[in-house]
Amino acid sequence: MSTKSTPGIDGPDVPDHPSRSDGFVRGLSGLIGGPLGDHAVARGRPVGAERRFWTAVRIVLALTCLTLALHWVQKSPCQDGAWANNEQYTRFCYTDVLALYYAERLNEGAVPYRDHPVEYPVLTGYFMGALGLPVHSAGAENPDMNQGQWFYNLNALVLGALAVVTVAVILALRRRRPWDAALFALAPALLLTATVNWDFLAIGLAALGLLAWARSGPGPKGTLLVALSGVLLGLGGAAKMWPLFILGPILVLALRANRIRAALLSIVTAAVTVVLVNLPVAIPYRDNWNRFFELNTTRPIDWGTFWYIGRYLDGKFGDPASVGPFQWLDGNIPTLNHLSYALFGLACLGIGALALLAPRRPRLAQLAFLVVAAFLIFSKVWSQQFVLWLLPLVVLARPKWGAFLVWQVAEVCYFIAFYGQLLGASTGTPVFPEGVFVLAASLRLAAVMALVVLVVREIMNPEQDAVRRTYVDDPDGGLLDGAPDAPWLDRWRSRRSTVEQPPTPVATTT
Repeated sequence: MSTKSTPGIDGPDVPDHPSRSDGFVRGLSGLIGGPLGDHAVARGRPVGAERRFWTAVRIVLALTCLTLALHWVQKSPCQDGAWANNEQYTRFCYTDVLALYYAERLNEGAVPYRDHPVEYPVLTGYFMGALGLPVHSAGAENPDMNQGQWFYNLNALVLGALAVVTVAVILALRRRRPWDAALFALAPALLLTATVNWDFLAIGLAALGLLAWARSGPGPKGTLLVALSGVLLGLGGAAKMWPLFILGPILVLALRANRIRAALLSIVTAAVTVVLVNLPVAIPYRDNWNRFFELNTTRPIDWGTFWYIGRYLDGKFGDPASVGPFQWLDGNIPTLNHLSYALFGLACLGIGALALLAPRRPRLAQLAFLVVAAFLIFSKVWSQQFVLWLLPLVVLARPKWGAFLVWQVAEVCYFIAFYGQLLGASTGTPVFPEGVFVLAASLRLAAVMALVVLVVREIMNPEQDAVRRTYVDDPDGGLLDGAPDAPWLDRWRSRRSTVEQPPTPVATTT
């Protein structure tokens, strides 16, 4: 049984300082004089009591804006849409946002789904149309206007705002650990992929959904926030499907805490939201709406995935006269789909069992990270920008710099290798051997799996959890935070300990 995380019960309400609490940062701090001293300005002040302008929160927000600005500069060579001499690959500035403005016929004024099928879930299509159609109208009145450039910049502005919202949510969830959010703000993945696609639409909505759940509690207000969390996660799932996966951890944690009604309320409101968002398109434009599902069903093994690595190894080390298992799967897409879904389902069952059997109820962010990571590990598609899905979840689940930076280095290596593959495919001349790209993909896969192992280890050994050194239980748990385990779990543990306990020897006398 845990105690509700409130200031004054679990320690002073002061911010965490990584130079003292994080071994990696503490080691690096030796280059500038060592960890923050006992008499440093504002070290012992409660959160929110700092009198300086540049507080930790403002520094992190400023760093996020700086990273997004540098990202915009990095993408600027591609903004005119000319893309001569494969410039989009040689300068690493390709973005779906600009390419699909023309591919989805937004430049012709086509309304998504009504006039043209869209390869994304409906809320992303709505978003594309809401920004693209006004740009087309303005361009029709101003022939000299570069519509693609205006469309990209408008999207970059809105997606950047959603990225700032995401880091603001992290700061709100970690008031005593504001420097955790610097992992997000300074992540190379954010610098390189923030506007490659519309992923921050789903990420921002999912983050707000987590915040609503974290603020839930008993009473009517808490119930309203639980419902709101379902609405926000449902909207996120209507933009990109993965935010719906967070509902699984909510359900299993609520089961362990005997708060099942709240979890069901969130799930039901999410499902209703997804249905309501889809209906305006699914009914009148069924074929165009179905394009997303059709594409995901028929798509073969994509670059950089676990399956891609296996297919390469089949060709490299298998019998040239026979077809290897991964090569066979690439030609049998229905079986590949079923196997991918089955492995993800088994991983989810394992995560559920972990949540119920762990010595202490895991934190929501830990399980959410494990589920989304499992989906990417076993998915047949792992696009370069999907790293953004994991970014806020890693920060909330395991805010430690060492392993995080190793993962980010692996992602940067993959990013570079991926653009080499794109350039080679475009020109017909390989930039480097295929094995280099497979190695980069393998390093990325290994880095994500290492993070999974580390999170599982901290679930099984809660004393190693950095967040629980600052908070007693789960700052993201909402009405689960501080709740005791369900009576049925206590009874099961009691019976298990009775069965496993050896019989006590009985003394005899003669």
